[in-house]
Amino acid sequence: MSGHSKWSSIKHKKGAADAKRGKLFSKLARAITVAARDGGGDTDGNPALATAVQKAREASMPKDKIQKAIDTGTGAGNEGANYEHVLYEGYGPAGVAVLVEALTDNRNRAGAEIRHAFSTHGGGLGEPGSVAWNFEKKGVVVLDGDRYSEDDVMPAIDAGAEDVQEEGDKLRVLSEPTDLTAVKTALEEAGVEIESAALATEPKSTVELAGKDAERMIDLLEVLDDQDDVDTVFANFDIPESVLEELAAA
Repeated sequence: MSGHSKWSSIKHKKGAADAKRGKLFSKLARAITVAARDGGGDTDGNPALATAVQKAREASMPKDKIQKAIDTGTGAGNEGANYEHVLYEGYGPAGVAVLVEALTDNRNRAGAEIRHAFSTHGGGLGEPGSVAWNFEKKGVVVLDGDRYSEDDVMPAIDAGAEDVQEEGDKLRVLSEPTDLTAVKTALEEAGVEIESAALATEPKSTVELAGKDAERMIDLLEVLDDQDDVDTVFANFDIPESVLEELAAA
């Protein structure tokens, strides 16, 4: 299971996303604006925009705010014109590989804040390419695992899906990024209700964490997630459900 998925689950259980909704909406709007600026305002032809919009919808961001961010990116305004994508690579506790995707208008500020977050939480920044090799882009469709079984996703296999994973009460259907639309369409045509469909960065292998290492990893993710310039964080850790429940309740 990807560390990013684990972190999303922890945030949901702790209510962290609700407590910082204003900042969350600002980050989501920035991601939508930049995706629309770089690839156009059509979600069908712009996977990055489709992913950004999907995240916004999952966070209950109002439709008018989503549309305003798209309009800004496509030329109705000039906000976000100076934002750029920057990828930072580093290591967390126990050697966990961490990718930090930032959208920033100031590389120096972003780099300094992210470096400080790593150094004060048992990790450190690495050189470009130091951990990126351990991740790959995938299309991910998420389904209700209590409602559907692997038999129900056979149409997705025929459409190009590579793997089906059980993750708690969810089913995750993985594909190459170029096959995501076809997989999503095949499932919808088969009457399968989709919870989300987006591009994701998946780890090729994971490091299992418990005890202090798990706590320090979560602390690092919280600090990174709180940075204004940070868009998304991916890490190759795994935490057993029993440990996850303890962390969420703490």
